[in-house]
Amino acid sequence: ERAIARHEVREIEQRHTVDGPRQDVTLDEEDDVVIIYNRVPKTASTSFTNIAYDLCSKNKYHVLHINTTKNNPVMSLQDQVRFVKNVTSWKEMKPGFYHGHISYLDFAKFGVKKKPIYINVIRDPIERLVSYYYFLRFGDDYRPGLRRRKQGDKKTFDECVAAGGSDCAPEKLWLQIPFFCGHSSECWNVGSRWALEQAKYNLINEYFLVGVTEELEDFIMLLEAALPRFFRGATELYRTGKKSHLRKTTEKKLPTKETIAKLQQSEIWKMENEFYEFALEQFQFVRAHAVREKDGELYILAQNFFYEKIYPKSN
Repeated sequence: ERAIARHEVREIEQRHTVDGPRQDVTLDEEDDVVIIYNRVPKTASTSFTNIAYDLCSKNKYHVLHINTTKNNPVMSLQDQVRFVKNVTSWKEMKPGFYHGHISYLDFAKFGVKKKPIYINVIRDPIERLVSYYYFLRFGDDYRPGLRRRKQGDKKTFDECVAAGGSDCAPEKLWLQIPFFCGHSSECWNVGSRWALEQAKYNLINEYFLVGVTEELEDFIMLLEAALPRFFRGATELYRTGKKSHLRKTTEKKLPTKETIAKLQQSEIWKMENEFYEFALEQFQFVRAHAVREKDGELYILAQNFFYEKIYPKSN
């Protein structure tokens, strides 16, 4: 896979450099844009990225999957430098949509002049964990033939929680907070209040938009309205597309109320749920100021600001 990827990169670079050296390439401001979707596992991230792949040829941008070894969300310091350099200076890949299971990386620390646009989607923490638990055992309908790490384990999520299993322990809920917190050591200390507050800070100050799995269509609609260069046609594609939103974990059994109540007793759930509720409230706030509902349908608002009293007056 890596060899194929390197070959594809060389082919693209060669196509773009036939008419001149790379340093002579100048980009329009509209094209000098990079979006990073540092996707959290089991939050409908594949459904959303499929839409990006479906639209990239039509809307003329590049999509790149960030594949880290063993899906490690924390990059080494040297890889952080390489990644930042790639994203900011790889003109042949602009405009670009990067996606992968990596934690937030602060580009400002590396002295770059123009930072990428971060977006993300999060999910109710218990629903996300349940989905991931069964995904590891039974896979999904996206790649049904692929053998999963826990394949053959028939124990239900309820049975796992009752037995105090490691795959369903409250510590496994600690994922969405560190993904938004970033590459600091404290982000990955389970139950860290500092990590929670940093994740909230980054969500508000460093992310363009963060949606929730349960309201994915509204998230896509807002992105199309705000960033049509990338997402023009995304809402209609999501509603009518055959493959964009069909990925489902197979053999998933909903947990009982007793199982949910047991997980909700943990401080880790309380913190992850606090972050989820914080993200949900912010998303609903953004949506409320961007759309109006009529006959059960949402409509994007037209431009609601204009300029006046422009001086000096022209002759």
